[in-house]
Amino acid sequence: MANLLITGVGSGLGEALARRYLDKGDHVFALGRHLPETLEGHPRLHFQRCDLRRLEAVDPAARKLLGGVDRLDLVVLNAGILRAIRDMTETPLYEIDEAMAVNVWANKVLIDTLIDLQLDIAQIVGISSGAAVNCNRGWNAYSLSKAALNALLKLYAREMLGTHITALAPGIIHTPMLEQVVRTTDTDKYPSVKRIQETEKMTPDQAAHLLEETFPRLRAYESGAFLDVRNL
Repeated sequence: MANLLITGVGSGLGEALARRYLDKGDHVFALGRHLPETLEGHPRLHFQRCDLRRLEAVDPAARKLLGGVDRLDLVVLNAGILRAIRDMTETPLYEIDEAMAVNVWANKVLIDTLIDLQLDIAQIVGISSGAAVNCNRGWNAYSLSKAALNALLKLYAREMLGTHITALAPGIIHTPMLEQVVRTTDTDKYPSVKRIQETEKMTPDQAAHLLEETFPRLRAYESGAFLDVRNL
């Protein structure tokens, strides 16, 4: 029976991962804005409500959630936001700031809290994206924040020598967040979105199954690496 910490379990991949590990008999500690009905009342689901955009709320929420816990076998930094696809000149700084807060800085605060709690942490996986390196037109705040997440995790890997850390691009997953962006974007102006429309996408459950199998394999790679599940 393992202990896992997963952020962003309200829908999509985070919810599917939480359900999958609970079905295996593990304990899931979840941090996020809301708890979906599929997870409510589960005896091994430990949930603490926290809006990760409010950075000052992350540390106290994590401490409350993890009180009495001394080991985490896996931490999945899944929570993230994706805003409208548009040119850099049209992207206001407040949108970039919000993406950086959720996709990067909330993870820094959380990792710092885990270190301060002196938890034994076997593995940390940050859910990244190919957008971190592709930098296709229009993916401004998302690309910037995921590239920064990759660097953040690589830096922590140099300090947390007893924990294996990776940033992982999970492939294209059909989530409400992605569906909203794809449905409202000019695909002639932003051809990368058209390619996503035409690409076969995993359901969150399919992605959770794939990642559950992938997470242990990541430990064969150098800690701090950025990996793409499609290339493993």
